Amino acid sequence: MERRDRLRMIMAKLDSEGQLEKLLKAHEEEEAAVSAKMEDVEEDIEYPFCTEGSKELLDARIDIAKYSVVKAAMRVQRARRKRDDPDEDMDAEIGWALKQAENLARDCSEIGDDRLLSGCSFSRDGKLPATFSLSGVAKLWSMPRVSKVSALKGHTERATDVTFSPVHDHLATAFPNRTTKLWNIDGSLLKTFEGHLDRLARIAFYPSGKYLGTTSFDKTWRLWDIESGVELLLQEGHSKSVYGIAFHQNGSLAASCGFDALARVWDLRTGRSILALEGHVKPVRLYLCTFSYSHGSQMLHVGAYCGASLLAVVQ
Repeated sequence: MERRDRLRMIMAKLDSEGQLEKLLKAHEEEEAAVSAKMEDVEEDIEYPFCTEGSKELLDARIDIAKYSVVKAAMRVQRARRKRDDPDEDMDAEIGWALKQAENLARDCSEIGDDRLLSGCSFSRDGKLPATFSLSGVAKLWSMPRVSKVSALKGHTERATDVTFSPVHDHLATAFPNRTTKLWNIDGSLLKTFEGHLDRLARIAFYPSGKYLGTTSFDKTWRLWDIESGVELLLQEGHSKSVYGIAFHQNGSLAASCGFDALARVWDLRTGRSILALEGHVKPVRLYLCTFSYSHGSQMLHVGAYCGASLLAVVQ
């Protein structure tokens, strides 16, 4: 006798004895109890931690998206014009630029400080270079006579970076005391940005001049609103100190690199990490990242203390 026939006979017998209905009811109750237990287990599941962003960050992301769309459209339009223009010759332009570079010569020399100079930055019109040193003083100079215009005295520790705004007559300085200061070119202090938990490294202005990015040894980089001074974004993602930061020319992306031998590319419109560059096989320290445009492609250059550099194409 087959199993189905035996099962049919057993169910008929239980039904005749009045036991089948009780058996089916007990089965339904058991299934309901198991289902309720599974729901309780699902409620105990810990989902990934997520902090809701502020209203200011949302407004900034919308502003960044609008700015980047316009800039990207302009770049595509220029690229199409060059492609369709028979007189455009990229190789000839590169050759001309290299030929001009051969004529570069030292124009002047000046002692900038009593202590070692750490770096410099030029204003958007190229007329005002700014230098910073281990003495903690950043200085502004006029070109071409290289005479001191003003001294930015707001820190007692050595400076780690100075950079000019791309659209305003402002510049920002970073120091190990966890603060970044915004200055006018006349030397007056405009704003102070505080929030990092460890000393600062490099800083960079967003292309529109509305935001400022800062990196720190607290393993984060942060985005600040220039006008209000509000911290918009605290971005994690590195396992060691973050040292370098750069913004894409159209404002859509940001790049960060640090002492974990890792460079990351972030989409500022969504906050996602869209690319991780792990080309260095040894745990070297990355100190520089910058975007550039070459041969029709957007390039990201990353420098390391070991002397090696990493070049990636960012579409």
